[in-house]
Amino acid sequence: MSRDGDGCLGNGSDDDESDGDGEEGEVGAASADTGATQKKRRKRNKKKSKKKSKTNVTTQQTSPPRIPLTTLFPSGNYPEGEVQSYLATARTTAAEVRSNSRRQWEDETFLSNYRKAAEIHRQTRRWVQDTAKPGQTLQGLAEGIEDSVRALLDNAGLEPGDALKSGMGFPTGLCLNHQVAHYTPNPGQKPVVLQQQDVLTVDFGVHINGWILDSAFTMAFDPTYDNLLAAVKDATNTGVKTAGIDVRISDVSAAIQEVMESYEVEIRGKTYRVKPVRNLSGHNIKQYHIHGGKSIPFVKNRDQTKMEEGEVFAIETFGSTGRGYIVDDVGVYGYGLNHDAPLRAPVPISSAKRLHKTIRDNFGTIVSANWRA
Repeated sequence: MSRDGDGCLGNGSDDDESDGDGEEGEVGAASADTGATQKKRRKRNKKKSKKKSKTNVTTQQTSPPRIPLTTLFPSGNYPEGEVQSYLATARTTAAEVRSNSRRQWEDETFLSNYRKAAEIHRQTRRWVQDTAKPGQTLQGLAEGIEDSVRALLDNAGLEPGDALKSGMGFPTGLCLNHQVAHYTPNPGQKPVVLQQQDVLTVDFGVHINGWILDSAFTMAFDPTYDNLLAAVKDATNTGVKTAGIDVRISDVSAAIQEVMESYEVEIRGKTYRVKPVRNLSGHNIKQYHIHGGKSIPFVKNRDQTKMEEGEVFAIETFGSTGRGYIVDDVGVYGYGLNHDAPLRAPVPISSAKRLHKTIRDNFGTIVSANWRA
């Protein structure tokens, strides 16, 4: 019994031990196998990484060279050559910089306003040509012109700032015979009446948002002066055709002079060659600035200044049967602020301050006349 018991107990314990030993042996064998497998994997990984590193090494070019560059430089990063440093230079010319500041001509509103001003001038001009007759006063003609312009603009210019939006580009010029330019009749003067033998120059402008259309024409009631009018008209058209981007002003002037001097006028049996007026000129126009700084004389000169893209020019010519040289007469043509003057100019007198404010608020640098402060 004891043996059996011992045996039973012994067998039971032996089974437990054997079972335990068996399990421990299997675990130990498994861990040993796992360790060996990991070592093999590590070796394989090392071998694989070595192979990969070999593919990254840049292949040397053969002699003669036959290996494509895409193989030598798979990343596309090619060797840089020697880099030289240079000082920065202007990438645009001064003329291009000035042109870029005059891009208004690309604006359809700008062009539309200029065409509108041109149509207003055309309709008013036609009215003058149809109605101006001997016996009419210059004062009445000037008032008719300016009233027509304001009516067509639908802007009477009565409220402060209205005349800055649109209106007359400058006072209406009505010059007779020996008067060349810049005469306008004013209230209170002795009436000047048109005569049959008079040669009348009509010069008026229309502005919209400060962009001024400047145009003039000449009328004569006696056919004796038809050739004088033809000379000036032909010279003006020639100047317009010659003008253009990068054209030198001297070339435009020479073309005007050549055409104008090719005409002659016979007056009371004596022949006169038409001469261009030497000390007057056409000019460029800037916004709210009738004389923009560039001049186009009517005689040949050495001015190498060029017309530039985006500029606006008034190509106007003056011809004469006299000496072709003008002198200043007495009188005041118009008033306007100097465009170079500071906006808030120091004015010590109170009445002068009020006058300055009235001009600034109503006309600015637009030349005006026939008004009351």
